[in-house]
Amino acid sequence: MSQSSCSAHVVKEEVMVEGKWVKLEKTTYLDPAGNTRTWESVKRMTRNNNMEADGVGIIALLKRTLHQDCVVMVKQFRPPLGCCTLEFPAGLIDEGESVEVAALRELKEETGYKGEVVGVTPVTCLDPGLSNCTTNIVTVNINGDDVENTNPTQQLEFVEVVLLPLDEFQSKIDDLLKKEKIVVDSKVYLFAMGMVQAFFKPSELPVLKQ
Repeated sequence: MSQSSCSAHVVKEEVMVEGKWVKLEKTTYLDPAGNTRTWESVKRMTRNNNMEADGVGIIALLKRTLHQDCVVMVKQFRPPLGCCTLEFPAGLIDEGESVEVAALRELKEETGYKGEVVGVTPVTCLDPGLSNCTTNIVTVNINGDDVENTNPTQQLEFVEVVLLPLDEFQSKIDDLLKKEKIVVDSKVYLFAMGMVQAFFKPSELPVLKQ
């Protein structure tokens, strides 16, 4: 009879190394069979007690008359990878902020666009084998015909805004990968794969290589 993973639980957490933004901890836990084990975890030091998630990821759709609907993306250099990445706009939730307010603030800072929140996911994890970081994915519609969105001014100097057509999302990402040394955030590529399935009939879906 198999053991439920829900019977596993953390016994204690010990800080090994602490920096300004993150810390490395050794976690002692009991596995489903009752065995004591240890795990090394990275944890943010910015999460407030009243927050369920560390931050927000924003799927922002830019809608303009006589234009294709576009997904608003950001490209920026990420030191841990040593190269640029293609990501959804994202950021940490400030103390006292709601998820919706944080999403609109981060979108404005990173891209210059002002939008309207149309959906919020439950709290989701980012890399559960490495850290306890969590996020809410927020869907935002941007009216590109509004005057304030015709020439948006971003507030972050080293973030490049990239607009990719929604109905060609995966193919445009693949084109970027051929031209540039860039790593795509897994959330972005999974969304792109979902868009392919949304636009194609089941019989027309590409078959994954075995």
